[in-house]
Amino acid sequence: MSKVSVLVVDDATFIRDLVKKGLRDHFPGIQIEEAVNGRKAQQMLARQPVDLILCDWEMPEMSGLELLTWCREQEALKTTPFVMVTSRGDKENVVQAIQAGVTDYIGKPFSNEQLITKVKKALHRAGKLQALAASAPPKMLSTGAFANDSLSALTGGKAEVVKPAAKAAAPAAAAAFAKPEPAAKAAAAPAGRGQGQLRLPGGSMACVIKALSLKEALLVVKRAELLPQVLESAVLDLEQGEAAETARLNGYLHAVAALEPKPDSEWLQLTFKFVDKDPQKLDYLSRLIARGTAQKHFVPGA
Repeated sequence: MSKVSVLVVDDATFIRDLVKKGLRDHFPGIQIEEAVNGRKAQQMLARQPVDLILCDWEMPEMSGLELLTWCREQEALKTTPFVMVTSRGDKENVVQAIQAGVTDYIGKPFSNEQLITKVKKALHRAGKLQALAASAPPKMLSTGAFANDSLSALTGGKAEVVKPAAKAAAPAAAAAFAKPEPAAKAAAAPAGRGQGQLRLPGGSMACVIKALSLKEALLVVKRAELLPQVLESAVLDLEQGEAAETARLNGYLHAVAALEPKPDSEWLQLTFKFVDKDPQKLDYLSRLIARGTAQKHFVPGA
C-alpha cells in the first residue's frame, strides 16, 4: 500500500515545523513534503501530485489563493483536498477561497487537535483516511493521544499546558470558515495608540504594544485565566491608520515574564517573534514602525 502524502506550504519555517511535527506524532506513516511558497509548491505538484495540500494564504512569489486556483485547473489536482492554514478569516477572504474551490480552512493560531481533526476530515472525504490509519499504531489512533498546543508539539508533549475548552462542531458548512471569536472574559489592556489583539489557540487577549521592530514585538497583557505559553504559536492583529488597516502577523511567544518585579504582578510582558516572510506584511510592519505607533513608555494601570 502506498503512503499517504501531504504537502505543507508556508513561508514561515516555524509554522511548517509545527504542522509537520503534529502530523508525524499522530500519523507516523505519513509522507510529508514542504514548500516555502506557492511557486515552489506549483513546481513540486507539477512533477508529483499529493493526497492533501495544507497551504498558507499570504506568501511571496505566489499566494495560497493563486496556488489553489491553479490546482483546480489541473486534471490531476482538481479533487485533491486543499486546506487553507491562515490567519485570514474575514468574510471576503473566505468567500474568495470557497469560490476558488477550497476544501476546508484552519485559522491561525491552531492547536494540534484542530489540525489533526481537519486533516482527518479532508482525507476521509478523499477516501484516503483508511490508508493513513493503517500506517499508524492502533493505540495512537484509538486514544487520540496528541498534544494540543504548539509548546507540546515542539517539546514532544512533555510540557504541561492549559488545554483550551473544546468547541461544539457547527453544523453549517460556513461555520468551518468562521473567524475565531475573541475570548469573552479576556481582560482589556490599557488604552493607547499601540493596542492590538493577540490570538492564541485557546482564545484571544487584548494587548498593548510596548515596543515594535521588524523581528519582534514586546507586548503587555493583563494576567487572566488564559495563560500564554512559551513557544506557543499566535497571531497578532494590529489595526492602525486612518483606514483602520489590519495587519495579521504570525509568530510565536519567545518569552513570558511578569511586568512588575513581584510574584503577584497584574501584568505580563510577552516577547512575540514574527515568522512571516511575506513582503507585504513586512512593508506594512515597516510603516507601522515609521508611524511611531508603538508605545515607548507604559505605566501599568494607566
